[in-house]
Amino acid sequence: MAAYILRRLLLIVPTLLGILLLNFVVVQAAPGGPVERMVSQLKSGHGHGQGSSTGSQFAGTRVDVAESRGSDYRGSRGLPPDLVERIEAMYGFDKPAHQRFWLMLKNYARFDLGESYYRERSVSGLIADRLPVSISLGLWSTLITYLISIPLGIRKAMRHGTPFDMWTSSAIIVGYAIPSFLFAILLIVLFAGGSYWDIFPLRGLVSDHWEELSIMGKALDYLWHITLPTFAIVIGSFATLTMLTKNSFMDEIGKQYVLTARAKGLNENQVLYRHVFRNAMLIVIAGFPAAFIGVFFTGVLLIEYVFSLDGLGLLGFEAVIQRDYPVVFGTLFVFTLLGLLLKLISDLTYMWVDPRIDFASRH
Repeated sequence: MAAYILRRLLLIVPTLLGILLLNFVVVQAAPGGPVERMVSQLKSGHGHGQGSSTGSQFAGTRVDVAESRGSDYRGSRGLPPDLVERIEAMYGFDKPAHQRFWLMLKNYARFDLGESYYRERSVSGLIADRLPVSISLGLWSTLITYLISIPLGIRKAMRHGTPFDMWTSSAIIVGYAIPSFLFAILLIVLFAGGSYWDIFPLRGLVSDHWEELSIMGKALDYLWHITLPTFAIVIGSFATLTMLTKNSFMDEIGKQYVLTARAKGLNENQVLYRHVFRNAMLIVIAGFPAAFIGVFFTGVLLIEYVFSLDGLGLLGFEAVIQRDYPVVFGTLFVFTLLGLLLKLISDLTYMWVDPRIDFASRH
């Protein structure tokens, strides 16, 4: 087992390297990088920080792009070439792409994710600030989804074809058909002072006076804020898990060992929870890490936006729009590393649920 875990951990390195390299190449090919963005701001008189004061020094100078000493940026037309070179150096684009990639890898090996271009903060600090929001949404929504889906799926399997199975399937289809962000807007209209009841807060993870509350008050305030966003995610995500649980149990119930157990005189509860449960729940329980990482990475961006929650999804989206490359690659590095580690945990969970499975023996 230890050797298997070690091999999997070592495989994380080339996998992570390949993902970063692929995305680095794609980003380099995309137009509208940070240098072009700064040049455009300087030309229009909306530069900021270091670029603003430097740009005003050359506001009246017009230089054709052909004279810009080989600058690759089309937006440099109309700016002095030395100013463009200073902007390139400020963002690290005075080096060839392979050198920038190698420097990024060396920094990431030390878990130095660099500095944001526009936020004047370290990327690791930005991620640390946003991580609690994303973990809260991902963890709570995944736990509640499992708590609802597993009992409901088992009940549907035991009562397959009955009116209960039919109307719950209809409710599941309706919930699955409604996008999470539309359901979030509906919840705001109904329960956050939109048009009806003003019960839950509209934005944020905690109140402004959260630090002044007692421990119990902080917990209640946190739950008060997290309720609507979590419910909005759950309503659209439990359908797949419910049907997976139902189909898994129905598949196991029809097998020979279940008929043998019944022939030995075991009642239905003994057959279900002593024999069927472990086999049927293998794929459901072992998939928990993957389900969590799926919600954590991709399922909450619009929910964060609707409820004004500063999570990692929103941070990564804003970084892509702003071409804030250190934040883009920093969040990608963290997301990918966590995803690979959780995949390993998922495989280990398979072996824990069913000791007959031995990934370590496979070559």
